[in-house]
Amino acid sequence: MTAQVIVLNGGSSAGKSSIVRHLQAVLPQPWLAIGGVDSLIEVMPESMKTSAAGIQLASDGEVTVGPEFLALHSAWMEGIAAMARAGARVIIDDVLLGGAASQQRWQKVLGGLDVLWVGVKCDSAIAAERERARGDRIPGMAVAQAEVVHEGVVYDLEVDTARTESLLCAKAIAGRVRQSGEGARSPR
Repeated sequence: MTAQVIVLNGGSSAGKSSIVRHLQAVLPQPWLAIGGVDSLIEVMPESMKTSAAGIQLASDGEVTVGPEFLALHSAWMEGIAAMARAGARVIIDDVLLGGAASQQRWQKVLGGLDVLWVGVKCDSAIAAERERARGDRIPGMAVAQAEVVHEGVVYDLEVDTARTESLLCAKAIAGRVRQSGEGARSPR
């Protein structure tokens, strides 16, 4: 079995994006990196980013999504799955705010594909410090998401970016992909 999709789930500022960049360097084949939610939000019209029907980010980091956002997100997920079914290897960088229910939505969409589920964990205080250093996140989002995104989610592998550098996390993930048929190479 060869992984076609790698799903990285973790809260804001947990270190998923850094791991993705390293994964793209150490995996021998080209892998597309796609944000499950962040990339969708980037391409949505501004009106959807502040409406009750779309997505709202509160000043304390709480995220609320409405029916129009959910409909667009479902279509986005289907599009990502279609790329994988068409032969692209895909790394999904996501924040499963609904925990197990969010994973089940992805499992349904990705049905029939070989998926490696990876939990990217990080101590909430460290994630909060990263959030402050970045300056492009709503303060409190990292703490609010650090645990809730993992509730009930079943992983093939978990990495902890508070204790392990992102390159080493990526190598551990690549090792699991390699076990399923892929080889890994040294980072560039």
